[in-house]
Amino acid sequence: MGRLFTVIHALGLMLVVFSIAYLLPAATALIYGDYLLLWDFLLTMLWTFSAGMLMWLATRRYKGELSIRHGYLLVVAMWTAMPAFGAIPLLMMIHNLSFTDAYFETMSGMTTTGATVLVGLDNLPPAINIWRHELNWLGGMGIIVLAVAILPLLGIGGRQLFKAETPGPMKDSALTPRISETARNLWVVYAGITLGCILALKAAGMNWLDAICHSFAALSLGGFSTHDNSVGYFNSPLIEAILIVFMLIAAINFATHFLAWRGKSLKVYLLDAEAIATIALILGSCVGIGAFLWWQGTYPGFWTALRHASFNLVSMATDCGFASQDFNQWPIFAPLWMLLLSSIAVSSGSTGGGIKMIRTLVLVKQAGREFLKLLHPAAVNPMKIGGHVIANNIVFAVLGFIFLYFISIASLTFALLISGLDFISSFSAVIACINNAGPGLGVVGPASNYQGLTDFQTWVCTTAMLIGRLEIFTVLILFTPAFWRR
Repeated sequence: MGRLFTVIHALGLMLVVFSIAYLLPAATALIYGDYLLLWDFLLTMLWTFSAGMLMWLATRRYKGELSIRHGYLLVVAMWTAMPAFGAIPLLMMIHNLSFTDAYFETMSGMTTTGATVLVGLDNLPPAINIWRHELNWLGGMGIIVLAVAILPLLGIGGRQLFKAETPGPMKDSALTPRISETARNLWVVYAGITLGCILALKAAGMNWLDAICHSFAALSLGGFSTHDNSVGYFNSPLIEAILIVFMLIAAINFATHFLAWRGKSLKVYLLDAEAIATIALILGSCVGIGAFLWWQGTYPGFWTALRHASFNLVSMATDCGFASQDFNQWPIFAPLWMLLLSSIAVSSGSTGGGIKMIRTLVLVKQAGREFLKLLHPAAVNPMKIGGHVIANNIVFAVLGFIFLYFISIASLTFALLISGLDFISSFSAVIACINNAGPGLGVVGPASNYQGLTDFQTWVCTTAMLIGRLEIFTVLILFTPAFWRR
């Protein structure tokens, strides 16, 4: 029981830190002269701060280091509690918005899914749009990583949290000796690239609000927009090109970006087999789908087809979720290929979701090993990726993850089907949510949103977002009897 109070103690501190995030939308409301929203955000900030401080003070006797088990519990608790507090401003400021829809919106923001239930985004107050996109940006690198950089200063170690939340190879390879320094370095790189995106979009013709919001969404691969027509609102090849570049940057492991920055060399990217596979697969698919759409007569010219295919495919493949066209109307092969890429294309340690490219490479290599074993049963064939030997225990962990990934997709799809939603909408909604990709097909396609779902269907999609963002194991392990045994 004492360890549970330690979790509550840490969660209280995180809520205190999270309350600082309300300052940005409050400042935005002040700049735009919306004083009612200003006080609403300040009031919500006070409530969040007070709740966190009360939890922290009530459990201060239990301050201490978290075990790995309770690190997982804290991660899930944080990712379910913070969207609830983040939903308060939406409930206060948007009329007739239910708690279900408000929670879905903030969960979508924090998990960088980018699915929305809101319409009339063009007319939302700037402070609300900034808040939605700030949730994207904070969730992108992971609020846990931010907390890891701060909590050691407050007496709570963070390595277990970092391990529980961060996907892929970053789990076991620190970039610096101290985990707090690693987290801070990752945030510096993340913030620096975001600033570069803001300036590029402003130079391309966006106003400051749109540039900041779309940069937050691009680097987090969150996909929220300030317009109902998403990036299609701008109808600008230059803006689309800039966003493609930054979405691809965000799809690569941020540890690789940090190492390139620290070493002042781009060679590190050539040594990252996962990054090379990610870029090659996405760019190759852009050309292929562009040619396919031109061949099918969807667009009159190849370059027009390539433009629209490239932007929307990169957006879906990187799990961002921007849209410039209603790809729901394209020949079915193209959007289904894009959904497949959303499952496998991005690198581990990026802000994207899905299986991740490193696991895809492991599966491909393992299939090759099995073929060789059939032909040469006695052969010794260690798995290597990028010159590094992959241990068998990692291969087994990947196979376990893939099994749970597909079982989760099947279970959640059946849940939507039994609720009355059609198959294409059900399947694509689950794929889009569990991969944190945003728009699906059918009634949840890019020309519409998730507003038409029932409350039950909305909660199913919310669950898919959470499971996908925390990479399945972190959530499902809480439902195993062994987790709760001493």
